[in-house]
Amino acid sequence: MAGHRRKSSISCSPCSALYLHVPFCLQKCPYCSFFSLAGKNHLQPLYVNAISMQIRQTAANHGEKFCRLKTIFFGGGTPTLLPAETLARLLDDCLAAFPVASDRELEISIEANPATVDKNDLAMLRRAGFNRISIGVQSFIDRELALLGRPHTAADARQTLKDARRAGFTNINLDLMYGLPGQKVADWQHNLEQALALAPEHLSLYELTVEENTPFAEQVRRGSLRLPPEDDVLAMLEMTQILVRQAGFRRYEISNYARSGFQCRHNINYWQNRPYIGLGPGAVSCIDNTHYTATKDIEQFAEHITAGKPIWEDEEHLTKEERFRETVIMGLRMIAGVSIPGLRRRFGIDPVAYYGATLDRLIEQGLLRHDNDHLRLSKRGLLLADTVMAELV
Repeated sequence: MAGHRRKSSISCSPCSALYLHVPFCLQKCPYCSFFSLAGKNHLQPLYVNAISMQIRQTAANHGEKFCRLKTIFFGGGTPTLLPAETLARLLDDCLAAFPVASDRELEISIEANPATVDKNDLAMLRRAGFNRISIGVQSFIDRELALLGRPHTAADARQTLKDARRAGFTNINLDLMYGLPGQKVADWQHNLEQALALAPEHLSLYELTVEENTPFAEQVRRGSLRLPPEDDVLAMLEMTQILVRQAGFRRYEISNYARSGFQCRHNINYWQNRPYIGLGPGAVSCIDNTHYTATKDIEQFAEHITAGKPIWEDEEHLTKEERFRETVIMGLRMIAGVSIPGLRRRFGIDPVAYYGATLDRLIEQGLLRHDNDHLRLSKRGLLLADTVMAELV
C-alpha cells in the first residue's frame, strides 16, 4: 500500500494522524495565544493553493512515514471561515493522496465556530466525509461571550449544534471555558447544564489560562481584569465532575470528557506522543523523533511550497531520553496514565528507576499513583498537574 512504498532508514513508528491548520479567524480572541490571523481573508486563495500542493508533496516525498490514516483533523484558527466547498475539496485531496483506514475506523474532525457556519455548510461538510465536529461555544451566557471576544451568541451556539445534528453528525464536541473573569459558580453551572441539555457526545472543558503576550495578560498586569478566587474555580471543577458523571460522561483526560466510544482518537494520539504530520503555516509535525514547525508567514509558506523549498522555521531533534520524558509528561494528562511496561518496550527505560527519589516523593505527597503497572495523577495531582509535570520534565 502507499504507506510502504519505500523503507525508511530510520526506525520509527509510522504516522496514522494528519492535522491541517487553517489560520484564519474573524477576530482575535483576547485570551488566545494560538497562531491565527484576523482580517487576512484576502490570503485565503493563496493559502488554499499552497495547502493543496503541500498535501501532494507530503504524500509523494514522505509516503514511507505513513501507515493508513486513522484520524484527520482540520483545526485553527477557524477552519469554517473557508467556504464549505473549499474544505470539502481539501479533504478530498487528503483522502486521495494518503492511504486511509476504513470508513468505520476513520475519524475526520473539523473545528467550527457558530458565527461562521450555517445548516447548508454543515450538510456539505458531512457529505464530504467529516464525521466529527468540535463547536467552539465557550459559554452560553452572552455577557461572557462578549468578554471573550466571541462573535456569536448563546442562541447561535445552540442552533449550530441542532443544525449539525440535522446534517447527520453523530459525534459532536462542545468547547466550554470556566474560571472566566467575573464568573460565579452558578454561571458555570448554567453553562454546563445548557451544554448537557444539548446531548453532545464529547465535552472539552478548559479552565481559562492567561497566556503571555495576550490582551488578557496585559489587563491582568494592569489590574483591570480579575479572575475568580481559587476556591470558586475548585468548586466549579468539583461540580463539573458530578454533573458530567450523572449525564453519562467519563473523564479520560484532564480537560476532556466523553460518552463511551466517543473519545477523540486524534488527540489521544497526541497525548500518547505518537507521530503525526501537520500541514499548513504554523503547523507542527512530530516524526522520526523530531518536531518540525512550519513558518507562520503565509506568503513565505506559499512561496516555499511552490518552489519545493523547506518550510520549517524550527526543527527540534530529541534524544531518546527527551522523547521518553515528553511521553511521560503528555501521557499523564490521560486519566488512565502511562503504562510502565509500555514505556519499557518503547524506550528501553524503566520510569520507576529513571525518576527514582523524585517519583517516590510525588507518590508520598499524594500527587501520583503507581498501581496496575501504570503511573497516573491522583485526584489531588489532577489539580496540580503543572507542578507534577515540572518535576518530571
